[in-house]
Amino acid sequence: QVQLVESGGGLVQAGGSLRLSCAASGRTFSSYAMGWFRQAPGKEREFVGFISWSDDETYYTDSVKGRFTISRDNAKNTVYLQMNSVKPEDTGVYYCGADRTPGVLVGKAPQFWGQGTQVTVSS
Repeated sequence: QVQLVESGGGLVQAGGSLRLSCAASGRTFSSYAMGWFRQAPGKEREFVGFISWSDDETYYTDSVKGRFTISRDNAKNTVYLQMNSVKPEDTGVYYCGADRTPGVLVGKAPQFWGQGTQVTVSS
Protein backbone atom coordinates (compact mmCIF):
# COMPACT_ATOMS: atom_id res chain seq x y z
CA GLN A 1 0.00 0.00 0.00
CA VAL A 2 1.25 3.48 -0.91
CA GLN A 3 -0.27 6.71 0.38
CA LEU A 4 0.52 9.92 -1.47
CA VAL A 5 0.27 13.51 -0.26
CA GLU A 6 0.88 16.44 -2.61
CA SER A 7 1.96 19.90 -1.50
CA GLY A 8 3.41 23.10 -2.90
CA GLY A 9 0.48 24.36 -4.91
CA GLY A 10 -0.58 27.98 -4.91
CA LEU A 11 -0.97 31.11 -6.97
CA VAL A 12 1.81 32.06 -9.38
CA GLN A 13 2.10 34.63 -12.14
CA ALA A 14 2.54 33.58 -15.73
CA GLY A 15 6.21 33.08 -16.50
CA GLY A 16 6.99 32.16 -12.91
CA SER A 17 7.99 28.90 -11.27
CA LEU A 18 6.54 26.53 -8.73
CA ARG A 19 7.71 23.23 -7.29
CA LEU A 20 5.24 20.58 -6.25
CA SER A 21 6.10 17.72 -3.94
CA CYS A 22 4.50 14.34 -3.49
CA ALA A 23 5.39 12.53 -0.29
CA ALA A 24 4.80 8.80 -0.21
CA SER A 25 4.40 6.42 2.67
CA GLY A 26 5.46 2.82 2.51
CA ARG A 27 8.80 1.09 2.24
CA THR A 28 8.26 0.05 -1.38
CA PHE A 29 8.21 3.59 -2.81
CA SER A 30 11.42 3.04 -4.75
CA SER A 31 9.86 0.19 -6.72
CA TYR A 32 7.08 2.39 -8.14
CA ALA A 33 7.11 4.63 -11.17
CA MET A 34 5.62 8.00 -10.25
CA GLY A 35 3.43 10.20 -12.39
CA TRP A 36 1.99 13.69 -12.30
CA PHE A 37 -1.44 14.55 -13.62
CA ARG A 38 -3.63 17.64 -13.68
CA GLN A 39 -7.26 18.49 -14.05
CA ALA A 40 -8.53 21.88 -15.13
CA PRO A 41 -12.07 23.00 -14.27
CA GLY A 42 -14.58 21.30 -16.52
CA LYS A 43 -11.96 19.12 -18.19
CA GLU A 44 -10.81 15.55 -17.90
CA ARG A 45 -7.75 14.63 -15.89
CA GLU A 46 -4.63 14.91 -18.04
CA PHE A 47 -1.32 13.04 -17.89
CA VAL A 48 1.63 15.41 -17.33
CA GLY A 49 4.64 13.12 -17.03
CA PHE A 50 6.27 10.26 -15.20
CA ILE A 51 9.60 9.14 -13.80
CA SER A 52 10.66 5.52 -13.63
CA TRP A 53 11.39 3.77 -10.36
CA SER A 54 15.12 3.77 -11.11
CA ASP A 55 15.18 7.48 -12.01
CA ASP A 56 16.64 6.71 -15.44
CA GLU A 57 13.60 7.51 -17.55
CA THR A 58 11.27 10.46 -17.72
CA TYR A 59 8.47 11.20 -20.15
CA TYR A 60 6.32 14.29 -20.56
CA THR A 61 3.27 15.31 -22.45
CA ASP A 62 4.09 17.70 -25.29
CA SER A 63 2.52 20.77 -23.69
CA VAL A 64 4.98 20.76 -20.78
CA LYS A 65 8.18 19.52 -22.44
CA GLY A 66 11.06 21.88 -21.81
CA ARG A 67 9.18 23.65 -18.99
CA PHE A 68 8.41 20.95 -16.40
CA THR A 69 10.86 18.52 -14.81
CA ILE A 70 10.08 15.50 -12.67
CA SER A 71 12.62 14.20 -10.20
CA ARG A 72 12.56 11.89 -7.23
CA ASP A 73 14.45 11.30 -4.01
CA ASN A 74 13.92 7.71 -2.96
CA ALA A 75 15.70 8.31 0.34
CA LYS A 76 12.98 10.86 1.20
CA ASN A 77 10.14 8.94 -0.46
CA THR A 78 9.34 12.08 -2.43
CA VAL A 79 8.79 12.97 -6.06
CA TYR A 80 8.89 16.54 -7.36
CA LEU A 81 7.41 18.48 -10.23
CA GLN A 82 9.40 21.59 -11.07
CA MET A 83 7.24 23.92 -13.11
CA ASN A 84 8.98 26.74 -14.96
CA SER A 85 7.67 29.34 -17.40
CA VAL A 86 4.15 28.54 -16.30
CA LYS A 87 1.17 29.59 -18.38
CA PRO A 88 -2.47 30.26 -17.46
CA GLU A 89 -3.40 26.99 -19.18
CA ASP A 90 -1.31 25.16 -16.56
CA THR A 91 -3.97 26.01 -14.00
CA GLY A 92 -5.63 23.03 -12.36
CA VAL A 93 -5.50 20.51 -9.56
CA TYR A 94 -2.29 18.55 -9.73
CA TYR A 95 -2.21 14.94 -8.62
CA CYS A 96 0.57 12.42 -8.25
CA GLY A 97 0.09 8.75 -8.88
CA ALA A 98 2.09 5.58 -8.33
CA ASP A 99 2.20 2.34 -10.27
CA ARG A 100 4.78 -0.34 -10.93
CA THR A 101 4.20 0.03 -14.69
CA PRO A 102 4.99 3.39 -16.34
CA GLY A 103 2.64 2.68 -19.22
CA VAL A 104 -0.25 2.56 -16.78
CA LEU A 105 0.62 6.09 -15.68
CA VAL A 106 0.41 7.32 -19.28
CA GLY A 107 -3.02 5.72 -19.40
CA LYS A 108 -4.05 7.73 -16.33
CA ALA A 109 -4.85 4.65 -14.28
CA PRO A 110 -2.25 4.39 -11.52
CA GLN A 111 -2.82 2.03 -8.66
CA PHE A 112 -2.50 4.82 -6.08
CA TRP A 113 -3.55 8.49 -6.21
CA GLY A 114 -2.86 11.49 -4.05
CA GLN A 115 -5.57 13.96 -3.06
CA GLY A 116 -4.30 16.80 -5.26
CA THR A 117 -2.98 20.32 -4.84
CA GLN A 118 -4.35 23.42 -6.57
CA VAL A 119 -2.16 25.44 -8.93
CA THR A 120 -3.46 28.72 -10.27
CA VAL A 121 -1.51 30.71 -12.85
CA SER A 122 -2.55 34.32 -13.27
CA SER A 123 -2.02 36.19 -16.52
